[in-house]
Amino acid sequence: MKTIKNFFLTLAAITCFTACEKDGEKIYLNSLEPGDLIASENTVMLTQKNSKQIVLSLAWTKDALTVSDPDMQAPDLTDMTMQVSTSEDFSNSITESVETSLSKAYTGAELNTIAKNLGATPNVANSLYFRVKSSTGNNMKPVYTNTTVVSVTPYSIDMSVGYILDSKQEETGNSLYSATSNGEYIGFMGATSWYNYYLREGDGTIWGNDGVSGTAFLLSSENTKWNFWFPALSGCYYVNVNTNKKVWSALYISNLTVNGDIEGEMTFDRPNMRWTMTFNAAQAGNLTIRTSGTGQLYDYSTGTDNSDSDTNPGIATSIAFAQNGETLTFGQQPGDIIVNAPAAGECTLILDLSNPKAWKVEVESGNEKPAEINPYVYLPGVDDAINEGQNWTFDNKLSLYDEDNLSYAGAVNTDSQWGYQIAIEDGNWEDVYTLASGDAYQGTLAFQSGTNLPAPAEGLYFFDISLKALTYQLTAIGNEIYYSGANDDWTLHTLTATADKGVFSGNVTIEKASEYGIQIILDTAWTYKFGGTDGVLYYKGTNITEDAVLAPGTYTLTVDLINRTYTLK
Repeated sequence: MKTIKNFFLTLAAITCFTACEKDGEKIYLNSLEPGDLIASENTVMLTQKNSKQIVLSLAWTKDALTVSDPDMQAPDLTDMTMQVSTSEDFSNSITESVETSLSKAYTGAELNTIAKNLGATPNVANSLYFRVKSSTGNNMKPVYTNTTVVSVTPYSIDMSVGYILDSKQEETGNSLYSATSNGEYIGFMGATSWYNYYLREGDGTIWGNDGVSGTAFLLSSENTKWNFWFPALSGCYYVNVNTNKKVWSALYISNLTVNGDIEGEMTFDRPNMRWTMTFNAAQAGNLTIRTSGTGQLYDYSTGTDNSDSDTNPGIATSIAFAQNGETLTFGQQPGDIIVNAPAAGECTLILDLSNPKAWKVEVESGNEKPAEINPYVYLPGVDDAINEGQNWTFDNKLSLYDEDNLSYAGAVNTDSQWGYQIAIEDGNWEDVYTLASGDAYQGTLAFQSGTNLPAPAEGLYFFDISLKALTYQLTAIGNEIYYSGANDDWTLHTLTATADKGVFSGNVTIEKASEYGIQIILDTAWTYKFGGTDGVLYYKGTNITEDAVLAPGTYTLTVDLINRTYTLK
């Protein structure tokens, strides 16, 4: 309506000018003329692989309004709309988008979604017709560019699967399931403390948190969205993401108990997304069991803050499994489950929740306990020049921070003469990782290659390695690190290096308890962040909250990066 009003104001102004001219002289405003539309491609084959790439570009011209008097200029009041249809005369369903420039580019996912919404048949070539409609108001007849046809082969969009993406919106290989493709995705996830993620639907829509402080568990697909994050409790969660209601929830399962022909407590195997329990079968054959437990529900009403303490325990919830044919159902009432023991003797009951389309339970012979993951790796040789005359040691170690990727990190004071190795066990000289390729600061690892990792220049470094991805990266640590979050102030405050290598210190004035706690940051880009509990530092861990029990005043914060400790006193 605003455009129409402006158009008539412009006409009124022209009329005033006309009235001032000599008799017989008239000023005319011409109408719009159709523009020309061209496409970068006439055939497009869509796949999941090119879903993020630009697959089609369109450009067009438009004829501006002009005034017959060359000394006058008409304003640009043109509204432009891109129209796409499966029929050349645009008599079938049409998708429209308002355009503000003279070109448009589509990614594979965007074009595939348009094809889906228009009812195009997947995996075969469909003719899509494009044109641009231009007008200067609802009461003016629009004009159209020429119609351009593009042969588009879309891929099937499966709206039954919600793909779990990491914090960088990369695939994790995990998913949730919507049995009726109704936008509600459910399933189990093994999450570490404060684990965060995004969810991508089959049509390419990516969902995250709505990007507003204090509104955890609310969904948004806007560009301003944040990632979803779990509470501080690490373990098994039943997750429900509802894109229609724009909410999600995380039900933490703290325990599972088995009753019936066999009894006991199950153990959660997070990397493999399953619960297990060993038992002795008296004989081979069917067993009838029931499985139930307790949980803590976290949703919009609870939030996630302080969820590892009594201040926010979540909503107490009973949970149970029942059997439905060859699969399991999840709810609050337990039902009989029939399993088969393949033989007498030691067996393992396995409740497998890794496939959101089909949860299952089975019994295998033997003890199927998950292998324990080492909490540390060691760096023999990394400081042999400091300890000159001594043999290589296992004194320097990195701590596990990401179990799924076998990632370890920590600060180490280095001065190496012959390079170093990464050992997975204290005192074990055989099972070591060494150099595959790279330099002293980043590269790839090989198991028992025989070539030491190259030594960096002498100094304090932050080590970050992954034994799953087989990568290593070293970052130099300067004379200053930082803290942030005290008094809910998220600017960086300096901690200065002391005479002790790896130890930094500075004053912190506490006026009130911080809502989210204090972080230790190694660089101004906020790449490397530490939290901590009870005086122990954890890379990417829960924020330090000791300020909540301290009286207002000025305190000394001391951080020892090498020994992974901190004090606030």
